[in-house]
Amino acid sequence: MIPILILAAGSSSRMGDRDKLLEDVGGQPLLRQKVQRAITTGHPVCVALPAPNHPRESAISDLHATCLYIPEAAEGMSGTMRGAVAQLPGNGAFMMLLGDLVAIDTSDMQAIFTANKTHTNNLIWRGATPDGKPGHPIIFDGSLRPAFQNLSGDGGGEALVKPRSKQTHLTRFTDDRSRLDLDTPEDWAEWRRKNPT
Repeated sequence: MIPILILAAGSSSRMGDRDKLLEDVGGQPLLRQKVQRAITTGHPVCVALPAPNHPRESAISDLHATCLYIPEAAEGMSGTMRGAVAQLPGNGAFMMLLGDLVAIDTSDMQAIFTANKTHTNNLIWRGATPDGKPGHPIIFDGSLRPAFQNLSGDGGGEALVKPRSKQTHLTRFTDDRSRLDLDTPEDWAEWRRKNPT
């Protein structure tokens, strides 16, 4: 089974005194929603967190997911990816998903798993916008795991994925949900205005 790695170790610094991963979505914290949707795929789920006993951990503590504690998260996204991939079980392919992509659901993850099975001459499989802008979820072939140990700086995985664009299969979703992250209180207010519960 391909494990799902949910990245939830960032500082949420643009939210002021609020944590975007604990924002209410449909009556529960966003991170809990994301983990539940991942678990529904039937694949094992790992969640990258900044430290033990973080408030985010309490939001998912009763769910069947493995928490990975990532001290490298203080360095930014590259540090989170480097530390999290190093702790993933096995040595094969894995799916990566940002914890703050509010609209990604189980069927989107399943679509990328299907692409991985049907487009086998690739190293990366990922969701995209209707016009082909790459987003999440992303499956990385197991052969790319060592490359994560070279990530540094603020670019996240860009240095790894950009040179492999010709080895990347894009699954275009019907809207921009593969890239829809909500980083500020204003982002959240606008999204809630458009998506009243």
